Amino acid sequence: MPTIRTATLGCRVNQYETEFVRQGLERVGYRDAVEGEAADLCIVNTCTVTHEGDAKSRQTVRQMAKRNPDARIVVMGCYATRAPEEVGALPGVAEVITDKRELPDLLQRFGVVDVPTGIARFDNRQRAYVKVQDGCMLACTFCIIPSVRPNLRSRSPEHIVDEVRKLVDHGHREIVLTGIHLGHYGVDRNQGRPKHEWVRLSHLLEQLVAVDGRFRIRLSSIEATEVTRELVAVMARYPERICPHLHVSMQSGSDGVLRRMHRRWGAKRFVDRCRLVQDSLDLPALTTDVIVGFPGETDAEFDETLRVCDDLGFSKIHVFPFSPRKGTPAATMPDQVAPEVKQGRVDQLERLGEALRDRYHTSLEGKRLQMLVEGRLPDRPDVVAGTSCRYTLMELSSDHAGGPLPARSTLVEVEAGPSEFGRIQARAVPISL
Repeated sequence: MPTIRTATLGCRVNQYETEFVRQGLERVGYRDAVEGEAADLCIVNTCTVTHEGDAKSRQTVRQMAKRNPDARIVVMGCYATRAPEEVGALPGVAEVITDKRELPDLLQRFGVVDVPTGIARFDNRQRAYVKVQDGCMLACTFCIIPSVRPNLRSRSPEHIVDEVRKLVDHGHREIVLTGIHLGHYGVDRNQGRPKHEWVRLSHLLEQLVAVDGRFRIRLSSIEATEVTRELVAVMARYPERICPHLHVSMQSGSDGVLRRMHRRWGAKRFVDRCRLVQDSLDLPALTTDVIVGFPGETDAEFDETLRVCDDLGFSKIHVFPFSPRKGTPAATMPDQVAPEVKQGRVDQLERLGEALRDRYHTSLEGKRLQMLVEGRLPDRPDVVAGTSCRYTLMELSSDHAGGPLPARSTLVEVEAGPSEFGRIQARAVPISL
């Protein structure tokens, strides 16, 4: 049997697409190369969000060529799209895929006649990522992605429902819906159709919650403008099936910075959408991304970001110092912030983020949460760790399990106790989900 080795850099969408190619090639006899075995075919899925992503992508290709000297190397992903000639000149590269819409054609070139419409499993993961949408048409001044994934394309609801059903049957207990711009699911499919036939993310959720089996659904990153009343209402109707957690990208709490970023809303509108979620759901988790040190960011503008974060009480903040990305307008903007100033702001916001996380964890004490068990702690075999429906890290010890420790990849209902070092200590309750 021919052998394959894959490597994925970057986002959940990339991870999904690599799995799609792997499972497609299995149909014509490919198997994963084992440790120490040279592969016949290598697939490298690249990232170009930052210069570091480019460098890691190049390094990965070179390592593949060195360890698999006779392999045919196929490179895909955003870096391959942005710089195909650069990628094609790397050692061992036989083919560069510049558009992810070409993946079915790639599989056919390898002899796959019956190209799959989705995946049936997500190896070595309790969570299964399901790509429902591709493409972004925004014009944020710091982001390179719209130039390498500009075409909006939403998968058919029928294919997504079928895929989720297969993943649940395979034992996956959390399905994470993901896309390049998740909230724009359906936009391309709705063009030219009467409004009563439109398909939106909320409609897709309504179909997915009806799939049989023990599982829950989580939404990945979404923009504030797409957190509609309709979407939140669906989440509120199915609290046991749809995780009460949204990752809403903020980037900044300052209107001045948001304008320079070319974001589509000001801080007040962002706060209003978050309040809608908090008012409609039971203690929902809100997580976010923040870029600090954007060109021209003043101390006063950074303070505005701190105030918004504190006011909304995010349960987790992903903090990124601004990094100029060649090819984006922000890379050549005046008033670039000094590295030491950026690092100081990163440290300050991370401290606030830890305090807000602890505050949110405290609010959950005594509440019943749904925990996905992800395995035993290596240094403490009498403790299992996992993630709650509200995206909090949890631990359940044998002393509090009320019986044998639950197995990996199971959903259990637990009571939240105190938080230690960012992990909520749990106690099992009689009902098992």
